[in-house]
Amino acid sequence: MAARRPDGMKNWRSSRAVTAGLAAAAVLTTALTIWLALGLHAQREADERRQDILAAARQSALNFTSLDYRHYDRDSANVLAGATGDFKKQFAAQTQQLTRLVAANKSVSEGQVLEAGVVRSTEKSARVLVVADSKVTNTAVPQGEARTYRLQLDLVHRDGRWLTSDVEFVG
Repeated sequence: MAARRPDGMKNWRSSRAVTAGLAAAAVLTTALTIWLALGLHAQREADERRQDILAAARQSALNFTSLDYRHYDRDSANVLAGATGDFKKQFAAQTQQLTRLVAANKSVSEGQVLEAGVVRSTEKSARVLVVADSKVTNTAVPQGEARTYRLQLDLVHRDGRWLTSDVEFVG
């Protein structure tokens, strides 16, 4: 006749298996929660960066397409405040000549950004395509003329700000 195990031994092993299973489930749940939280945090940072990039590109395009001969010094300073690198150097070098040209033609351009989209971005740089309209008046067109611009802006992140490093007119 085979010896029978006491019921306490069977319950002890069963209880130990349940405890081990619950501990494994708790570890797995904790690891999954941490992984999801990190992913959510990274996604939130990427969305915030994208919004910051778009806001800077929109403002830069608006500054670039909104100029008035009566306060061109202020308008060109706004462009330069959001610029860096070669773009800033080139625009600054042309400011004096542009000031004379804009004043002689009594040019006024009222820009409006219609659309903007991030083409690519990293933590330090971005490329944005912007579509902007402006109403331009000057001595040649005193009643005004509508113009549409398609701009490619390259931006870099410096000192906590997104600055325009290059502007190109595209198709």
